Amino acid sequence: MSQEKKTYGLIGKNIGYSFSKNYFSEKFLRTNMENCCYKNFDLESIDNLGEVLKNPSLKGLNITIPYKEKVIRYLSEIDSDAKQIGAVNTIKVNIDNTLIGYNTDYIGFIKSLEPHINSSHKKALILGTGGASKAIAYALEKLNIEAKKVSRKKVDAEINYSELNEEKINDCQIIINTTPLGTFPEIENYPDIPYHYITKKHICYDLIYNPNETVFLKKSKQNKAFIINGLNMLKIQAEESWKIWNN
Repeated sequence: MSQEKKTYGLIGKNIGYSFSKNYFSEKFLRTNMENCCYKNFDLESIDNLGEVLKNPSLKGLNITIPYKEKVIRYLSEIDSDAKQIGAVNTIKVNIDNTLIGYNTDYIGFIKSLEPHINSSHKKALILGTGGASKAIAYALEKLNIEAKKVSRKKVDAEINYSELNEEKINDCQIIINTTPLGTFPEIENYPDIPYHYITKKHICYDLIYNPNETVFLKKSKQNKAFIINGLNMLKIQAEESWKIWNN
């Protein structure tokens, strides 16, 4: 008797580089889940989501840039954490085709950061104000770490890049890059912050995982900071998505 076919996938734009497809395809192969497959759904517009949803074997979706906020209007229901964050990265497709939105990014961030923090890590700087920064801000709140967002425009952020000085860098012992600056193939890019004020007391975290060490991380490491890239966070959020789809 053949098992029910189950399709999962990633919704995004220009996602040929996708971590998720490789991760889940390897997982299915390793665990002999021959009835499961994972596909990239590269959409020019979120309005094309309807075409993806026509797949009768579709059970779950991951959502990436630039649709984590735009996808919300298509959902039947949204989990309370995702609602507070204002961004969704996981969708469960129910038997009746209703869609429930969740956010597992913040869980991935908490679980990958928590082992490395101590009592001196009370404040953080979040570089960037996009969809990813929302999950990070929510996660830091859960960890009782005060966070300030940094941006070129002082619209959604508390601090401009130009305002970052020795006092502000010293005051915030965790610095997280949530911008795409430094992502493959444009690996020479990096956030414009005064790296010379970073010390061995700092944790510098980059959500980027390709390359393994961005310029942001290299510059931070040169000043003895503890550095973390986004790979472990991605693995954790993927497994959290898997739990949701199979719950």
